[in-house]
Amino acid sequence: MKCLWACPTPPLILMYRATQLNMTAAQSSISSAQDRLHRPLLALALLAPAPSIGTYFAMSFEATRGTTLGQIIYAASKVWILAFPLVWYILVERGRPSLSPARKGGLAIGAALGLGISVAIAAAYWLAARPWIDPEQMRDAATRNGLNSPQKYLALAAYLVLINSLLEEYVWRWFVYRQCERLLSGALAVAASAFLFTVHHAIALQSQMNWSVTLLACLGIFIGGCAWSWCYQRYRSIWPGYISHAIVDIAVLAIGYHIIFGA
Repeated sequence: MKCLWACPTPPLILMYRATQLNMTAAQSSISSAQDRLHRPLLALALLAPAPSIGTYFAMSFEATRGTTLGQIIYAASKVWILAFPLVWYILVERGRPSLSPARKGGLAIGAALGLGISVAIAAAYWLAARPWIDPEQMRDAATRNGLNSPQKYLALAAYLVLINSLLEEYVWRWFVYRQCERLLSGALAVAASAFLFTVHHAIALQSQMNWSVTLLACLGIFIGGCAWSWCYQRYRSIWPGYISHAIVDIAVLAIGYHIIFGA
């Protein structure tokens, strides 16, 4: 019988090499899995706090509220949340930008969701929240922000409906939701992205309303965020969510107009 070590490639050496290859493959797989977790976490850490920081210094922090510095910080946070997702997508994810076409449809669903949420918001305002809201506090906040005439308010409303809601879908659904779904399952990703979407709105609302109304409004914002994240999850386009978001903003701004100028 020939000695095992006399073979051209002894079996023990083959086993050793196979073990080393398996260990290398396992280490590579672990490293790849860690990278898949670290990237979305880093992306969220770099983006999600920015709008809250801008809103806090512009509207809540006493030393900078209503000042040029506060407005500069707010504007810088806006530029950051608009530029960062695109830069990250191109340089880190190696993606190719598109206009997010609604290839799977969903526009009618988005409109129906928007109308349904708007009816719920109107009902909550007229049936529950109205006695809690202080119109004078709202008027004072509008004056501090330069919205002391119907014309200025309506100009802001047009910007919020036509432009800001679209930008928020780009940031919070197209970018933030996609990062969340790389970390969590579908329903949890929807809830996580909606929670992050709600946080900076809470800061802005609290500077204009008491905490009871703020919490009620945040519940509505969270529900809206879940609906729009679900739209993106299902249709892989920001346009169904945008249509819904714009309709809801019209309802909310109409209530705000009634409180400030009509109540």
